[in-house]
Order: sequence, then C-alpha cells, then structure tokens
Amino acid sequence: MKKVGMLVLTVMLISLALLSCQKKETEVDPNAPVQLVVWCWDPNFNLFAMWEAEKIYKRTNPNVTLDVQDITGIEERLLTALAANDTSTLPDIILHQDNSIEKFLTNFPRAFLPLNGKVDLSQFAQYKLTYSTVNGQNYSVPFDNGATAFFLRKDFIEEAGLQVADFNDITWDRFIELGRTVRQRTGKSLISSTPGGGDLLPLMLMSTGNWWFDNQGKPNIQNSPVVRELINNYKSLLDNQVLLETPDWNAYIASLNNGTVVGTIQGCWIIGSITQATDQAGLWAMVNTPRMNSAGATNYSSNGGSSWLVMSHTRYAEAAYDFLNKTWAGSVEFYETILPPSGAISTWLPAANSTVYGQPQAFFGGQKVYEDLITYASRIPQVNFGL
Repeated sequence: MKKVGMLVLTVMLISLALLSCQKKETEVDPNAPVQLVVWCWDPNFNLFAMWEAEKIYKRTNPNVTLDVQDITGIEERLLTALAANDTSTLPDIILHQDNSIEKFLTNFPRAFLPLNGKVDLSQFAQYKLTYSTVNGQNYSVPFDNGATAFFLRKDFIEEAGLQVADFNDITWDRFIELGRTVRQRTGKSLISSTPGGGDLLPLMLMSTGNWWFDNQGKPNIQNSPVVRELINNYKSLLDNQVLLETPDWNAYIASLNNGTVVGTIQGCWIIGSITQATDQAGLWAMVNTPRMNSAGATNYSSNGGSSWLVMSHTRYAEAAYDFLNKTWAGSVEFYETILPPSGAISTWLPAANSTVYGQPQAFFGGQKVYEDLITYASRIPQVNFGL
C-alpha cells in the first residue's frame, strides 16, 4: 500500500507540475490577445503615426492591438495619478515632450521602465537620448524632430508685393518690418500663436542658445539681456499686429487653415495640421526662423519633439518593448509612411537615408522641405532644459 500511495503521490505531483507549466505557458503565449493603451495628443501627427505603426506591427503580430487615445493635458493627468499613487487609469505607453521627461523621471523614478537591452536605441540621434537618461538608464524611444521654421502662404506674400526669399535668414526686427508691410497691404497678420506666447517665446529663446535656467539649474530670467530682448520683440509683434493671439489651440489651427494669417513659426510637426487644408496645395512655402540680435543668436530652433515611455505598471511590458523595437526603432518603411502626410521627421538615423526625405513636396510648391528641415535641425543650439 505504501508503494501504491507513493505512486499516486508521484503521479499527482507530476500532474500538478504539468498543469503549472501549462498555465505558465498560457501566460506568456505570444498569440494571446494583447491590447496596449497609448496616450498622446494631436490626431494629425502623434495619433496618426501610432496608428500607422500598429498597421505595420500587426502584419507579424496580429494578436496585438492598440487603443490610441487623444489626451488633452497629459502631464497634468499623469502628475495627478502618480502623486496619488494610483496607476489604474494610466496607459501602457505614454508620449512625453522632451523638455519635461527629466522632471517626471526624477520625481517618479519607479513609474517608468528602463529600455536598455529591450529596445535598440543605438541608432537614434544622441541628443534626443540625453533627455531621458538617468543614472545610465534610458527610459524613452525618441520620436520626432522639433526643428522650427516659418511656414507661410506664398500667395499672401506676393499679394503684398514681396517674395518668400525676403523672409529667409532675417532678424526679428526685419520680420516685424516686413509684417507691417503685409498687414498694410493684405490686412493679415504674419503669424498666430496661442495666448501669452505659447510655443513662440520658448523657441525664440532657444534659438539664442539660452534657456530660462542656467546650467546649474538656477533661474536665468531677471536682468537677462536676452530675455529682455525676447519680451520686447514679443511686445513689438503684438503692438504692430504682426502677431495674432488666438483664444486656444483649436482657434490657432483654424487661423492657419482658413487663411486668417499668413502662416506660423512652429516646430515642423505643424505640417500635419497645415496640410489638412488640401485646397491650399502648392500655396505654401517654408523658410528658417528669425533670429534675435543677441550674441550667438541663430536662425534655428526647436519646439516640441517628443518620446515614448513604457509605464512600469503595464501587464504587457514585453509586448510594448517588442512593438516599439520593431516599428519606432526598427522600420524604415514606417517612417517613410508617416513622413509625407504628417511631417514627422525621424530622429532614428536609418530613416534619414530614405529617398522620401529628398523628394519635392507638391503642397509646398515642389520645395524639398524635409531635406531643408534636416539641415535646420543640424544647426539648432543645444540647451539644458533641466528639471
């Protein structure tokens, strides 16, 4: 009986072990349905790009789907949830503007997963990686280039008796002078912006190689001649009606699409919104950003630029890693797909060798805007955003 009992016990233990193995296998089954929740903003740019990434990934991983959500005020919602230690409402993958990543990684070090050894980050522009590297660990997959430019309507400029070339390589003083001429002859402001400077003030400042804080993290505003010139320029833009402040973001985009203003000075990601007005194809052009008079000032700057982070509470970390690695960090085809309709210029270096970047763009009258933007990007002064 003792032998029989031992045999029964052995069979039971083997059976339990097999069941345990089967359960474990089920848990890591690569064919099991997986849904990754993604938070980002701007349907014409970030959401569009993520949807295209999903299409490419699903060819080989049909079990993985994305729930891409357009979230307003991402940082505020994320901060509220993390401060309350409640991750139940948060996504698996989240988009961050580059200038705010370090703040979240420092204040909430356990909220995000390091990507070293999980995603191949070796082929991205290195300056993008510095924004999200803490203690030797990198936490983000870089996305877009934030190189700025003045995007303008050629027909409005020519109506004012000017040429697009008149706006290239100029100072803000000259920009305001030309803006007065355009205003007098067409009744239109040159550019629009959201209230209080929105994106415009930071990009103007960054073009000088300065920031709101110095390299030691101390405020660099009071008694700064660069900031004084910056504010004087902004006031002059408003006083001369060269700049139109819109009530909010939607009104800002509408001012570009309905011809209220001549154009905008913005990060190149704005192309995705500009080109939504398909009836304006061929009417647009692009030149570089006006420069200030401060020492070291340039005609180049950046605004925005963002990266993808994986949140540590996700149940699908391996799926998130694999998805990012095979699309954002591994597919030239993906970047070729999203470039023409959205203007999403990659910081993944292999994509820059694609012939798509050198193609004339009909919407911009045959101008090779993406090739020009890559040149602009190479001349942007680097600043330390800090915390």
